Amino acid sequence: MKSKCGKMSPSLSILWKTTTSLETMRALLPDYGSLLRDENLLRYTPIKDFTGNDSFLDVLERFVGAFEEQWWDEDGGGGGKGRRLVEVLSSRVVVVEGKEEDWCRFWLVLGGSGDALSVGLNERIGGSGMDIRSKARKKRNFQIEAFKHRVVVDPKYADKTWQILERAIHQIYNQDASGLSFEELYRNAYNMVLHKFGDKLYTGFIATMTAHLKDKSKLIEAAQGGSFLEELNKKWNEHNKALEMIRDILMYMDRTYIESTKKPHVHPMGLSLWRDNVVHSSKIHTRLLNTLLDLVHKERTGEVIDRGLVRNVTKMFMDLGESVYQDDFEKPFLDASSEFYKVESQEFIESCDCGDYLKKAEKRLTEEIDRVGHYLDAKSEDKITSVVEKEMIANHMQRLVHMENSGLVTMLLNDKFEDLGRMYNLFRRVTNGLATVRDVMTSHLREMGKQLVTDPEKSKDPVEFVQRLLDERDKYDKIISTAFGNDKTFQNASNSSFEYFINLNARSPEFISLFVDDKLRKGLKGIADADVEVVLDKVMMLFRYLQEKDVFEKYYKQHLAKRLLSGKTVSDDAEKSLIVKLKTECGYQFTSKLEGMFTDMKTSEDTMRGFYGSHPELSEGPTLIVQVLTTGSWPTQPAVPCNLPAEVSVLCEKFRSYYLGTHTGRRLSWQTNMGTADIKAIFGKGQKHELNVSTFQMCVLMLFNNSDRLSYKEIEQATEIPAPDLKRCLQSLACVKGKNVIKKEPMSKDIGEEDLFCVNDKFTSKFYKVKIGTVVAQKETEPEKQETRQRVEEDRKPQIEAAIVRIMKSRKILDHNNIIAEVTKQLQPRIDLDVYTIDLRSNRREPNSSEENDICAICHHELSAYGDLNTLLCNHSYHHQCILGWIKINLTCPVCRSALA
Repeated sequence: MKSKCGKMSPSLSILWKTTTSLETMRALLPDYGSLLRDENLLRYTPIKDFTGNDSFLDVLERFVGAFEEQWWDEDGGGGGKGRRLVEVLSSRVVVVEGKEEDWCRFWLVLGGSGDALSVGLNERIGGSGMDIRSKARKKRNFQIEAFKHRVVVDPKYADKTWQILERAIHQIYNQDASGLSFEELYRNAYNMVLHKFGDKLYTGFIATMTAHLKDKSKLIEAAQGGSFLEELNKKWNEHNKALEMIRDILMYMDRTYIESTKKPHVHPMGLSLWRDNVVHSSKIHTRLLNTLLDLVHKERTGEVIDRGLVRNVTKMFMDLGESVYQDDFEKPFLDASSEFYKVESQEFIESCDCGDYLKKAEKRLTEEIDRVGHYLDAKSEDKITSVVEKEMIANHMQRLVHMENSGLVTMLLNDKFEDLGRMYNLFRRVTNGLATVRDVMTSHLREMGKQLVTDPEKSKDPVEFVQRLLDERDKYDKIISTAFGNDKTFQNASNSSFEYFINLNARSPEFISLFVDDKLRKGLKGIADADVEVVLDKVMMLFRYLQEKDVFEKYYKQHLAKRLLSGKTVSDDAEKSLIVKLKTECGYQFTSKLEGMFTDMKTSEDTMRGFYGSHPELSEGPTLIVQVLTTGSWPTQPAVPCNLPAEVSVLCEKFRSYYLGTHTGRRLSWQTNMGTADIKAIFGKGQKHELNVSTFQMCVLMLFNNSDRLSYKEIEQATEIPAPDLKRCLQSLACVKGKNVIKKEPMSKDIGEEDLFCVNDKFTSKFYKVKIGTVVAQKETEPEKQETRQRVEEDRKPQIEAAIVRIMKSRKILDHNNIIAEVTKQLQPRIDLDVYTIDLRSNRREPNSSEENDICAICHHELSAYGDLNTLLCNHSYHHQCILGWIKINLTCPVCRSALA
């Protein structure tokens, strides 16, 4: 009947569900509750689940099942706590009058083992241990009859027992519980429930506790001034201690009677009685709330309060239930806080600047979070911070950012990073807070940038113009990183703003290329490689903002060509690094010609070695270095006529013969305007210098070997240099202080056709090598600008046509507007154009007097405010830059919606 481990089999457990009556159990084990506590068995057994309807054998089976592996030894014999329980039970069955079958069944329930039990049972039925075991195994089908004698209960048992318990509750509340026997009180409460007096016990407990709480309520009401909360806290603590003791005494009622009747348990009922009789007392409720709110107000105004006492009282609210805390304290607290901060914020906004106001708001917010940590429920933090945010930030948001002389714009202008960071952290807490800051920053940045790029004075120096852009970019990058936490939305707003105003100036691509040219000629000399990369990265940042990247490409190619041909680049590594960055940004096609320029420079070195190798006789005399340039890779420039000195002309012809002899099918044309020369000169008193000059300057200086004085006309006729180039050449030779190797009569800064020139015998310099007037990168003149633009437009045509062919081959059929959209999308990385861009640029004009007060319907500024205009076929006029931006979105007139074509 046992398993290997000695536990009862399922069949035996089911068999003994029909057992003797409750009276049989009581006779076998009248004080089993005490026994189980004495043997430390209560925590092992399901005694807590026992009810008056269960039989002794029901409970006994639960005892055995609860022990599981601890009940029997490994050999199946009795041992440990199981053995002790068996021995005790066997010694208690002496009072039983039963049949032999009853003992067999009792023995089987205990597992059919244990010598002490077997001997004890055999003594009482006149057998041996083996007899009881053998008989138990043979007799399986039987019934256990109930006792024939009923147990009579004393009619006054319930009243007497309750008087004992009531007296004990009084002693507990009077703090005189040291003489009580809690075991006896527990047994009394247990017996009342067992004898069906649970309702009397429950109602009596409520009535007794209510009476005591009413007395305590009167004592609390009588407390005056600051002792009110102290008295309340004291009585609350006393009530909690008493309630714990009462709950332990009534534990059996809690687990059985209350569970079956679905009434509130002892502890929750005790809290509810405190709430109803003390907290919700008419003379305490309002006074308690006002006292707490007054203490909070005092702390907000700088007074010191007893935070521990306030914490205890608010914890009382929390212990009484979430609804009590919220309804009786939290909601009034939030309402009072809202009113307090509404008044205070209005006082601050009237008397403080934006920075100081934000400091006060931040301080208040920190104080409220700290207050929650000290004596409020953690769930109140979000609610009270929302009140502060609404009253101190959200309600004054617009006024703060636009506050005169201290608002957001002033902070941006004066680099107040700390105030900006505080504004960001506070405004991010409220709805649309960051959007408000971002919109104001964007508006300011665009207006500032617009003034910067459209100011003619600031556009005079291209290098300074670009440096201002970089400085502003660095400034806003620092603001966003340090004050705005690298917020992506602010970064996007900044990028959008820079792209907007940089492209308002049509010469921005040219100016950025000139800035690069200046840095790569001399500006990066002596700078570490890491710092060079930083400068180039900043240039690339501006390059990304350009909508007309192909215009930048044209200018950059011209400036790079001049640097390479004159040998004036600071570092080939820096040049190549920038080309790699451009290639990464725009693709191989964008930089293929630039890379071809470097390839030509390398090939030219090999060609010159071959030339001098085949003409050893040229080792004496003038040295010629020729750079052979591939027409498609280098900027196309018209061949400028120039009569070279005879010594140089002979060398040029020999090189032409050599090159055309080694390369068939090629044609050479001399670009004398792009060359340089080193010539040795001897001045008065035998002073010698080596002059580094342009090819044109060399041609002019060589004329003075045969003449002491020459007029402008004679020089022009002898060299055939175009007049603009010749005047710049003579100006650099005669009018630059410290470089004036020739003299001009009369002396003036400008070159006239009647001027005379002679060698300056008094020229001196502390350097042997003197660089004179090499042509440097400069802003284009208006004709040059028009010419560059024309070349850009011509280069765009095949790109547009190729894009159209690609699109139509893939789409087969497409309407006109979608073709425009697709072409624009494909060419956008490099070109800011549509099909209509060329016409708009060619038809741009200055505003006339009749349009002085007219408004551009796109930007809503006056037409005469800045820039050129365009008039569409429908006769509506707009700023040129505005309509260029408009056609990216829509191919109709912004006013009448007629098609642009």
